[in-house]
Amino acid sequence: MSQGTFSGRRALPPNNSNGEENELPTEEISGLLPRGVQLQEFLNVTDVHLFKDSWDTNKVEHHTDRYYNEKLIVRRGQSFYIQIDFNRPYDPQRDIFRLEYVIGRYPQETKGTFIPVPIVSEFQSGKWGAKIILKENRSVRLSVQSSPECIVGKFRMYIAVWTPYGIFRTKRNPETDTYILFNPWCEEDAVYLDNEKEREEYVLNDLGVIFHGNFDDVKTRSWNYGQFEDGILDACLYIMDKAQMDLSGRKNPVKVSRVASAMINAKDDQGVIVGSWDNIYAYGVAPSAWTGSVDILLEYQSSGNPVQYGQCWVFAGVLNTFFRCLGIPARIVTNFFSAHDNNANLQMDIFLDEDGKINPKLTKDSVWNYHCWNEAWMTRPDLPVGFGGWQVVDSTPQENSDGMYRCGPASVQAIKHGHVCFQFDTPFVFAEVNSDLIYITVKKDTTHMVEAVDKTHIGKLVITKEIGGDGKQDITENYKFPEGKEEERLALETALMYGAKKPLDTEGIHQFRADIDMDFEVEKAVLGKDFKVTITFRNSTNRRYTATAYLSGNIVFYTGVAKSEFKNQTFDVKVEPYSFTNEEVQIKAGEYMGQLLEQASLHFFVSARINETSKVLAMQKSTVLHIPTVNLKVRGQKVVGSDMVVTVEFTNPLNETLYNIWIHLDGPGVMKPTRKMFRELPPNSTLTWEEVCRPWVPGSRKLMATLNCDALRHVYGELDLEIQRRR
Repeated sequence: MSQGTFSGRRALPPNNSNGEENELPTEEISGLLPRGVQLQEFLNVTDVHLFKDSWDTNKVEHHTDRYYNEKLIVRRGQSFYIQIDFNRPYDPQRDIFRLEYVIGRYPQETKGTFIPVPIVSEFQSGKWGAKIILKENRSVRLSVQSSPECIVGKFRMYIAVWTPYGIFRTKRNPETDTYILFNPWCEEDAVYLDNEKEREEYVLNDLGVIFHGNFDDVKTRSWNYGQFEDGILDACLYIMDKAQMDLSGRKNPVKVSRVASAMINAKDDQGVIVGSWDNIYAYGVAPSAWTGSVDILLEYQSSGNPVQYGQCWVFAGVLNTFFRCLGIPARIVTNFFSAHDNNANLQMDIFLDEDGKINPKLTKDSVWNYHCWNEAWMTRPDLPVGFGGWQVVDSTPQENSDGMYRCGPASVQAIKHGHVCFQFDTPFVFAEVNSDLIYITVKKDTTHMVEAVDKTHIGKLVITKEIGGDGKQDITENYKFPEGKEEERLALETALMYGAKKPLDTEGIHQFRADIDMDFEVEKAVLGKDFKVTITFRNSTNRRYTATAYLSGNIVFYTGVAKSEFKNQTFDVKVEPYSFTNEEVQIKAGEYMGQLLEQASLHFFVSARINETSKVLAMQKSTVLHIPTVNLKVRGQKVVGSDMVVTVEFTNPLNETLYNIWIHLDGPGVMKPTRKMFRELPPNSTLTWEEVCRPWVPGSRKLMATLNCDALRHVYGELDLEIQRRR
């Protein structure tokens, strides 16, 4: 192999693109050929068969038969079959040949980018080898075994034949290109998962459910991962190329997931999706309009530019596609009341003025209504035994990690036990689910006083989609011990011991019991309708108390950051001994409708100062407005290859005309993603859109539709379908 000369420590330039290639020489002849020697006398390859159709053994046994891709796709550590046709019968006594797999520009055997595969009589565990299983006329059938630690990507294949005068290779033939993926079915692979139902769900399922909303009012939407769709495998490899990830690092799921976490967001590396939380989406698609990852990944690969726009569930959906496409088991997780700990002190500091109002200048931490991230399954040989398995990988850009916006992989086991010293970004994720909410009054003389500690607000509920269904699976206990248990405090103490700073002494605060308790309830709120907030004060003593209470209603981003206050009300309260009193605050639709954001989320903060004791009570709750849905219907035969009509209907429930309404329609295996714009829709009017489609995948499928306009976001609808095989 010819190699240029490069000075310095590197013998070769970086090999960091699966897309770039250079050919191996077809002839490596030592000296001149003697006169009269005919190369035809030696073994010559006339054809190669890879058995790469979706119904062939290779794709079926490697669980790659659903990839819409004509090339051979196999999983590492597992044998596959190829057949070589020669110009004459192969004679093992005098003929020597081998297979060669090459990836990238500057192939080196030591880096795993040049793989010579010898013909062997028996396979050796963990090593490449090719075994002859059938000789027939001029053909040889081989069983080829790859290493379970092989680089994941697209390899070029050559067949090299030895002669007394040197090596003769087949010419470069794109038809023999072979994709090699991670293998959760192989015990020696770092992503091995031993449960078939879990592999079916976390690797092969191309449809998912993402949970959002509120912990006591969980909303769902389906997501088309589309990891087998045309072009998606190449798009996922392109992401690693764009990151200039060294090819030799692509064998390690820890490194692959860390690179992917940085690349799915566009924050500092021209990655896949631009995050936007400001409700202005004029230059792209609103985050809630996407129905899946396919359009995003294909647009990114074809343009080379970041796609606009995403929020946490979009980042998580696309990262899940990336993992499942490459063969790493993965799932999306939603954490309700997720803490964003700005100063790494493992607590959410809410600063109050003396009159009980939140001080926005000092309060830098925020609590997201919910936050979606991914878990990827892999061993962690870089950590002590016991910390492999599910790893948190989060591609939503929140904090810098080693100079880039990324997070993970962080061991879920390490998070639960407070071992925040283990890489990567474990303290940040630990705080998202385990930190305490601390209310601190800032006095006029600038002294701070801790008023209350809420140990149960953060990480209220952590869920993922159940295996084999669309329901919720509660995995909160994977992340934290039950509140109040000895182990839970021990995990927090362990985390603090490992170097997280905690400036305020909050111990003992929570043991103080106020004479008066306060709670409040938000009535179920429907978009465009009035509702009320009821605040209850309970007096458990024989004294009469009075209090000055304050309610603040804010439009918030689901990230917990307030956009604007739409309601504030101060009222006086009297509570008689051993009794309770209710205060009702009316919220009018006109107060909140003009300023709604993507998630239609309202946040209420109530504080009260007890006049007799100067004690401050504080509490916060969020509610997600109930939004109308899109209706989907189908008519016609639900059979592969038959025409079917999909009808989309939506009625405007608001007292205003909606303008420039975009509807996105998607049905994996049923129809390609498509969209349509309607100029306007007056109040109480209904729009109807019909599309003809022809399903190509049998079994349980879904149709999904989103509707978006400036006045209304996150409108969604779906329909389950059972598509029959063609008789």
